[in-house]
Amino acid sequence: MTAMASSALAADAQRTSFGKLNDGTPIEKVTLTNDHGMSVSIMTLGAAVHTLKVPDRKGHIDDVVLGYDTPAEYLADPQYFGASVGRFANRIAKGKFTLDGKTYQLDVNDGPNSLHGGADGFDKRVWKIDSVKSGPIASVTMSYDSPDGQEGYPGDLHVTATYSLGKENTLKIVYKATTDKPTIVNISNHSYWNLSGAQATVGAMHDILTLNASHFTPIDSTLIPTGKIESVEGTPFDFRKPTRIGLRVRDGSSEQIRYAHGYDHNFVIDGQVGKVRQMARLEDPKSGRVLEIWSDAPGLQFYSGNFLDGTMLGKGQHLYREGDAVVFEPQLFPDAPNHPNFPSATLNPGQTYSNTIEFKFSTEK
Repeated sequence: MTAMASSALAADAQRTSFGKLNDGTPIEKVTLTNDHGMSVSIMTLGAAVHTLKVPDRKGHIDDVVLGYDTPAEYLADPQYFGASVGRFANRIAKGKFTLDGKTYQLDVNDGPNSLHGGADGFDKRVWKIDSVKSGPIASVTMSYDSPDGQEGYPGDLHVTATYSLGKENTLKIVYKATTDKPTIVNISNHSYWNLSGAQATVGAMHDILTLNASHFTPIDSTLIPTGKIESVEGTPFDFRKPTRIGLRVRDGSSEQIRYAHGYDHNFVIDGQVGKVRQMARLEDPKSGRVLEIWSDAPGLQFYSGNFLDGTMLGKGQHLYREGDAVVFEPQLFPDAPNHPNFPSATLNPGQTYSNTIEFKFSTEK
């Protein structure tokens, strides 16, 4: 175990072993801690958030992200808990796209479509720790090199994920990628949030959500965007004012809700793309915890945990059930390579892909 700590520093980083995969591959974990009661642990498997602990209104500290106790479980029953997902986060229709006149076939792993980079996407890969730093801001940078042709994607892609925590209770994630030939890239974080605590007896459907989105991208029955961009006005997707998630999550009069068994949709975030701006605010009335999601991405995938079916045993042998947690993925739009009217996902040599995400925590009395 290597520790980097100093009581004089605002935030500390600690690097430890986190067991092994079934084939013996060692997994490490880096824990970032500040002096305001927040800590976050990131493991090298999937560059994933394993735990994130923050205080509630009474100062009680809980882990508020879902996950497993051992790294092997993340491969045995993949739910993308906390993972850095890519090469292309979200879905690509039939796993096909055309770039510079050439059609590429990706791994199909979600019905007829490709999801989160394929069956062996970035979440299943062991990333390398490039740096671990303590100081006013504690951070860890992990990297992964995806070879040309992996899961069907063109180009050698070099990816980095930098997690940082300072004196404020904000987890900042910066994803960057470069390529040696034209390709597509869309990387995001897939943490599942239950602000009452990952082992709480209540789920996230009672939480109050605000989304700064006047439009969303409707989907077909396989959860692929139709290509349309529609107003949220008068629909179950209007979260422009604080609304309890569970209020309309079972509104079967909405075909869109029926398709996704709840919410699993991309929201077109208002404001300037490329500028870090507030996308969402989630408040848990029970604990008083508040989570704000900020990013410079054009879209935000909101998923209401519809496919947590009670068959998976998470941390502390806690059963995860439908609606126990929610996911917010700042991203490019799903299936973007197949919709010219969506923001482009193409990355060319000499360019750098970037996605900045901030998860800001506070409490309400």
